[in-house]
Amino acid sequence: MNTLYYILDPMCSWCYAFAPTWKKILENIDSNLQVQYIYGGLAPHSDELMPDDMQKMLQNVWESIEQRVGTQFNFDFWTKCKPRRSTYLACQACVAARVQNKEYKMIKAIQKAYYQNASNPSDRDTLEKAAKNIGLDIKKFSSDLESKTIIGLFQEDLKKRRELSINSFPSLVLQIKENHYNIVIDYNNPKAILKQINSYM
Repeated sequence: MNTLYYILDPMCSWCYAFAPTWKKILENIDSNLQVQYIYGGLAPHSDELMPDDMQKMLQNVWESIEQRVGTQFNFDFWTKCKPRRSTYLACQACVAARVQNKEYKMIKAIQKAYYQNASNPSDRDTLEKAAKNIGLDIKKFSSDLESKTIIGLFQEDLKKRRELSINSFPSLVLQIKENHYNIVIDYNNPKAILKQINSYM
């Protein structure tokens, strides 16, 4: 089966900006096309507070996205939370949700917690609350989150990202048989993306 790889990090601000367009793509792509999420992992586990200059840089990115794409961010995050440059646990949470067949819902729940509700997905309790909100078996999720199995599956995602030579998120790669095609991301134009996909199909 042909596969559309969506390479992302659930804590990536540009992936959040792409979310409405991605939703429309999912609603309109060929039913024979398999969608596979690949978590790129922006930043390894860390308990260190994000330096002030990095916090300011990311706030500037959010402002830039608001102006360019129209996405709204809740800037209360920067005063309510203790930001850490740490996204691997959020990636593992999505993989753990994959095991329970609610992967896409988990991506959306993490983005909502982070960018709308000013909660920190670097923290386990934020991820467990998101899991509960989408109806996951919370006991299984909590046990899976940092298990060898889930870490192993996440490592396979990181390996796949390297094999696809992807270094920026979000990215879309279409695989047809043995051929791979990079799809140009247009943040406010799902039709342009669907047109590219259909031209290769």
